[in-house]
Amino acid sequence: MGTASSERIGWIGLGRMGRPMALNLLKAGYSLVVHNRSQAPVETLVAVGAERAGSPREVAERCDVLCTSLPMPATVEEVLLGPEGAREGARAGQLWIDTSTVDPGTSRRVAAAVAPLGVSFLDAPVSGGVAGAEAATLTFMVGGDDAALRRAQPILAVLGKTIFHVGPVGAGSICKLLNQMLAAINLAAVCEAAVLGAKLGIDPQTFYQVVSASSGNSRMLSWALPDSIFTGNFAPRFSINLMYKDISLAAQLGRESGVRLLLGAIAHQVFEEARAAGFGEQDIAALIRPLEQLCGIEVRVRTSEYM
Repeated sequence: MGTASSERIGWIGLGRMGRPMALNLLKAGYSLVVHNRSQAPVETLVAVGAERAGSPREVAERCDVLCTSLPMPATVEEVLLGPEGAREGARAGQLWIDTSTVDPGTSRRVAAAVAPLGVSFLDAPVSGGVAGAEAATLTFMVGGDDAALRRAQPILAVLGKTIFHVGPVGAGSICKLLNQMLAAINLAAVCEAAVLGAKLGIDPQTFYQVVSASSGNSRMLSWALPDSIFTGNFAPRFSINLMYKDISLAAQLGRESGVRLLLGAIAHQVFEEARAAGFGEQDIAALIRPLEQLCGIEVRVRTSEYM
């Protein structure tokens, strides 16, 4: 397209979310330097115009704005602050944008570690899933100062539709974890209601149609039932293991702040049950499977009926 700014972007983390986000930046005309632990997604990006870097340090040396999309807090600290990490290649005037879902403490530690080098930092986790990353319709929850966000705005606008500035560094991570806790609680409730309805003879498709038109409707209902639970397709769009990580971090926030999170704790236990049953790498909709097994019923809809 050729409409991007002259800023060179580095991208570290080309997983299910990072790869489509990086591709959208390339499509928008940005110059991109990429690094990932496994090389297959790097090859995909290089084939359409990105440049390869051999380490996080090298990415930082070659970019003006560094973006990361990584799975775990420890991975974020290792990639950004560890040996051969991005901090070793940092320079004054850079902007770092972390789109990972981590705890606010991790975001604050990274920001504090690079501030003396003249690097600005934003924690900017996203909501919208892989489909949102591919369609560039993500929601960003951004923590950091106004000047850094103004600089990041054109980049984030390529990747998503909605950008919220929610406070200082760490606030974006807090908002994302609260969102994840609510989503987990709601999904656990959807699974229980769907299994109970099926056990009592309510047609699953009828249940879905009624609730979709009623006060029990939710994004988790529309996410989980039609495309996953009804079809039995639990290929991971967002895995149980990753959601478990997120609600574990939310539970940690509750303990640290002295706030009782009873429903969050119950959802955490339900996700732990699904992991223990061997469903950790499956989609979060597979949360229903241990309960289905316990009750001896599956909430499925034949394709002809669903269509």
